[in-house]
Amino acid sequence: MEYAQGFSRDYPAKPADVYLFATCLVDQFAPDAGLDTIRLLEREGITVHFPQAQTCCGQPAYSSGYPDQARAVARQQLDIFPEPWPIVVPSGSCGAMLRHDYPKLFAADPVLAPKARALAERVFELTEFLVHVVGFAHDDSGAPCTIALHTSCHARREMGCHETSAALLAGLTQVKVTGQARIEECCGFGGTFSMRFPDISEAIVSDKVDSLRATGAERVVSADCGCLLNILGRAAKLDEIAGRSEATLPGEHIATFLWRRTGGEPS
Repeated sequence: MEYAQGFSRDYPAKPADVYLFATCLVDQFAPDAGLDTIRLLEREGITVHFPQAQTCCGQPAYSSGYPDQARAVARQQLDIFPEPWPIVVPSGSCGAMLRHDYPKLFAADPVLAPKARALAERVFELTEFLVHVVGFAHDDSGAPCTIALHTSCHARREMGCHETSAALLAGLTQVKVTGQARIEECCGFGGTFSMRFPDISEAIVSDKVDSLRATGAERVVSADCGCLLNILGRAAKLDEIAGRSEATLPGEHIATFLWRRTGGEPS
């Protein structure tokens, strides 16, 4: 199947079981996004399995130039998904690490390389899975609203999932997705980049907040919690500086937005 920017892969039939790789950011900062991911999948008749031994995907070390440390972290994930079920990841960033970078990390290891490749083939970003495997289609039960969609760099450039996020939102009849200037630009988070180069990150995310606010959207929706943390955190800080008591740019993970809009109870 062909999809965004020339990416292609084969998609399975809807399975009875999947694994959830929740990601560190969901686990620590946005648990509702993880729970709503599970609710979305269970409503489709899919049993979701959450291996308790899962930890970080290793991307912070890998993108910072420490492949040995990243390999040590990634090694722990290779054996915790033993059944041949899809591995659903509510993050394009972590999904890209598992799918594209694990085979590179272990390419020289004759034992672990086949494991890394086999695991990578089973990895699906959440919106990709909902569109291409589940065939997600539910009535929009929410009130009319206008939103802006932000897609992470990894989701857009490595996974091609900006199209699947947009397709899911397009299926919500009461939701208008606004256009925004420089939609392809980074939010400035970049994992450890925002901590190593805070001034540059602040300038980038401030531009992103300005472009999102300029759309007139009521909220921003994204499939990546790292981007949301950076965008919403900067927006909140700018509100504080301006003396505003209410958030001018609220937002949420697309799993929570989809769950709420299609009849699910608020988290």
